[in-house]
Amino acid sequence: MNSRIAEIPIVNSKDGSQYNIRHSFLQRLYSSPSVFQFIGDCIGFVGSFFLYFILSFSSGLFEISVKNNFWETAIFIPIISVISVYWLLIFWFGGLYKNWLVRSPFDEFFTILRYTFFGCAFLFFLIVIDTHNFPHIRLKIVVYWITLSIIIICMRLVVRLIQRYLRRRGIIALSVVLVGSALRLKDLWQSIVTNPSWGYAIHGAILMDKAEQTIWESQQELQSIPILGLKDHLSEIIRHIQPQTVLISMNSPEHTELLNLAMLCDENNIRVKIVPDLYEVFSGQARTLPIYGAPLIEISPQLMKPWEESIKRLIDIVVSLIIMVVGSPVWLVLSIMIKLDSQGPVFFSQYRVGKNGVHFKMYKFRSMKQEGDKGKAQWTLPGDSRVTKFGRFIRKTHLDEVPQFLNVLLGEMSLVGPRPEQPFFVEKYSAILPYYYRRHKVRPGITGWWQVKYKPFLESVEEMQSRLLDDFYYMENISLKLDIEILVRTVYCVVTGHGQT
Repeated sequence: MNSRIAEIPIVNSKDGSQYNIRHSFLQRLYSSPSVFQFIGDCIGFVGSFFLYFILSFSSGLFEISVKNNFWETAIFIPIISVISVYWLLIFWFGGLYKNWLVRSPFDEFFTILRYTFFGCAFLFFLIVIDTHNFPHIRLKIVVYWITLSIIIICMRLVVRLIQRYLRRRGIIALSVVLVGSALRLKDLWQSIVTNPSWGYAIHGAILMDKAEQTIWESQQELQSIPILGLKDHLSEIIRHIQPQTVLISMNSPEHTELLNLAMLCDENNIRVKIVPDLYEVFSGQARTLPIYGAPLIEISPQLMKPWEESIKRLIDIVVSLIIMVVGSPVWLVLSIMIKLDSQGPVFFSQYRVGKNGVHFKMYKFRSMKQEGDKGKAQWTLPGDSRVTKFGRFIRKTHLDEVPQFLNVLLGEMSLVGPRPEQPFFVEKYSAILPYYYRRHKVRPGITGWWQVKYKPFLESVEEMQSRLLDDFYYMENISLKLDIEILVRTVYCVVTGHGQT
């Protein structure tokens, strides 16, 4: 690299001084739109509560059922606190504390209307249970919903304006690294320069090769932006710099390159935004979001909304308890049959790799001869001679997986997710397929999209790639609806004896 390429951890600021662009936790917190939204909502919840009671006492719309000194009573502050916590939980579960600043305000406002409506409807049913004055309560709830929605939307609009002002003045700056081809990045740079309210502080560019570096250096407008390095050193640069966002725009991007970069940024909690090729957009191969009004593909570390994650975990716990307790007589019979069929313990345990690469001990009913599961790590082959007679039955019906409900209760697994793999194979295929490790962003599952599409298999790179396609499909479309579909399909597989023996 020549002198035009900056040292990895240090870049030049506009005034010529040098500084490290790593951001502390407090700096990231201060620049986070979620913090502004949270503060604005807290003010809105309290303000709407005051406005609602002013309307209740002063408008004559409702009968006054409390004393005039209600405002001075000790119960007033606890009521406001409880109501505020109630709405904060609903908004958090509804995903209203993600970065809404980059999205259309109409999307944000309609989402607020939807969740305030559901929240008020729930309050209405709670109150109706305790009263018979149905029309009177209904009118109060409607007035409260309108008041709450207007105040919260107004506060969110104020918060947007404040953030845009702070970003435009440079008080809030989001560190950005550009990655891609010179001329395409030039177009992206021009969009950023003409929109200072985005708050992007460009700290440098990572180019694809020497030819792109030559093109970059020939562009007079780009002279103020240092070249941090070339693609060959991309991972080192990203790890050292730790920008808040990586913007990608390149000619004919290779899928492997994009996947590797997305994984790298995901591991370091860095947001990735990709400018899609027009052909990909028009041919339907890429779905874009209007981020700041520009068509960008955003790769976010968050796969599910918080409320979906909570419900998914609750379902895991409830279903596991029911199956383990209600089915205990059946599991006892299976244990006896395993002991009668062959020598050895009832249960088989083996270390697997779980969410975020954490190793855990996974349990199964033993389906192999006592010495059949020892030695080097290997997959079970179709018609494997190590499998016992009774083991063939429990493997074919997937009943050997039942002890894994204990792993689900412990939080090491989920009912639905990619199958956990042995550490040996994780290391082996991570070296061959760099994007393999991405499957560990979610809890592994007892069943999954690949299992319900079962076919006989042998260990190979092709088979692992096929599994990854199914795992990534699940992760990209993860939802409670898809989980339910997979569970229903799994029941069918169990009933029809679809497992490998």
